[in-house]
Amino acid sequence: MKHNALTRRIAASPLAPLAGFPLRLANVVQHNARIARLSASWLVRSREHVHYTYDLEPLNMEHLAWFVATATGTRVATVRGYLKELQEDAELRRVMAEGLARSSRSASTDKVVRYGRRIGWYAFVRALRPEFVVETGTNRGLGSAVIAAALLRNGRGRLATADIDDRSGELILPPYDKVVEHVVGDSLEFLAGPVARQQPIDLFFVDTGHTPEHERAELLAGAPLLAPHAVVVATKTYCWPELSRWAEEQQREFLHFSEKPLDHWYRGVGIGASFPSLVRA
Repeated sequence: MKHNALTRRIAASPLAPLAGFPLRLANVVQHNARIARLSASWLVRSREHVHYTYDLEPLNMEHLAWFVATATGTRVATVRGYLKELQEDAELRRVMAEGLARSSRSASTDKVVRYGRRIGWYAFVRALRPEFVVETGTNRGLGSAVIAAALLRNGRGRLATADIDDRSGELILPPYDKVVEHVVGDSLEFLAGPVARQQPIDLFFVDTGHTPEHERAELLAGAPLLAPHAVVVATKTYCWPELSRWAEEQQREFLHFSEKPLDHWYRGVGIGASFPSLVRA
């Protein structure tokens, strides 16, 4: 009783913040020490300086399974199977590793294939079984190859992807290239052109990441091209609200999944998904 009374008096004292300072400092030091250890390890073992790759923490993978299941109306056990399927796809890993090794940018590339959020992209394609997928922001093509692997596993569907960088798409390699049409050019011109308009879009990946204004322009350009059941996926929902705002305007649903990289100093990004609304206006 005396101890509890003393604790209450200390808490009510003007000096209470100072009394708790050593404990708070210890918590900060412990956190920063962990980040410093991860950073030092990464500096030694990795060559990457941009577009970091990483695996996801096991619990984060479970959250990803539930995220995809909710956005696609698929049983979570089925989605878990899709995630495992990609992790165990030795052929895709082999092709990607060989492509990374041959890359003109190999000096800044890790040879280990790590999918991060892209494993969720694979699950979206497997769950939705789309006929036509469109991606803006091909970059090196790792995500495109993951999407293509899912399309091939489905036995149906094609991907059209565009990037303004003429070096983009280097990882869209056989056999995955046979279901991919890669365009080098501005994403808005691509969405206005014949490749993106050949049939209704079932799954739309928005991954250029230039500015909020550019993402909104892509969403507005892509909206008339979407099939009624289409799902839209974006990767910048962790830093700006364009997809969530667009989803509300279109009377659609919105969810966000935050990555938690495994043994990496980088905080990760995530996946935003907009899908047909289950709520009546």
